[in-house]
Amino acid sequence: MRSDAEDATASTDDAPASPAQERRAETRWAAFAGIVVAAVLTALVQQPETAVGRTIGLIALAAMAVPLFVINPHRLDRQTQWSRVLAIVFSAVLVLVNQLGVANVVVRLIDGSADGASVLLEAAQVWITNVIAFGLLYWELDRGGPVARGTLPRRELPLADFAFPQDDEEDASHEVAAGSSRRADWRPGFVDYLYVSLTNTMAFSPTDAMPLRSRTKLLMSVQALTGFVLLALVISRAVNILA
Repeated sequence: MRSDAEDATASTDDAPASPAQERRAETRWAAFAGIVVAAVLTALVQQPETAVGRTIGLIALAAMAVPLFVINPHRLDRQTQWSRVLAIVFSAVLVLVNQLGVANVVVRLIDGSADGASVLLEAAQVWITNVIAFGLLYWELDRGGPVARGTLPRRELPLADFAFPQDDEEDASHEVAAGSSRRADWRPGFVDYLYVSLTNTMAFSPTDAMPLRSRTKLLMSVQALTGFVLLALVISRAVNILA
């Protein structure tokens, strides 16, 4: 039998959240800030070889961003089939446009066709953009995207691409379990996916959230490989500059 204290705790944990505690749909401003940073860095990269591709990509991104902002100007609480597809395409285009910069930086680092300072700066720009772009793509793919995560009951969410620590903490200590997925109905936001992207790029392996689906593992593999090649070549180039 459970004690009165345990019954009281269980009742508290199972009680519905008050209006002040109810989860609200995620705002778009964290992701918007990331997109702006990525777009600015992409535009500032001084690579004549990729200028046409980057310009076309940035124009396409701007064109796709307009209807996405119109349908959800502040909170991400509305979605149609076309807006869902457009959001994923937007993230994928940002990733692909940045890969042009990554490839060009790698070529220039290998053949030594650019001076050390400029190519190191470009490597930093595409590396940061890579983190943001993949974070945005993970954010759009996992559990049906930000609109689904913010509006659907948990039992109706699509399959998860990532398992976050909060998804397994309902049996932890009270102060930890209180913020878990089951007890607090916690859902990951853009910052969580940005952190996953950053740690995957730096550690070349998942450190916070574990990938669950094949598509996620493939995307994280591409990102980790890209980050590894960039960092390895940048370090080699920096050593040559200092030598």
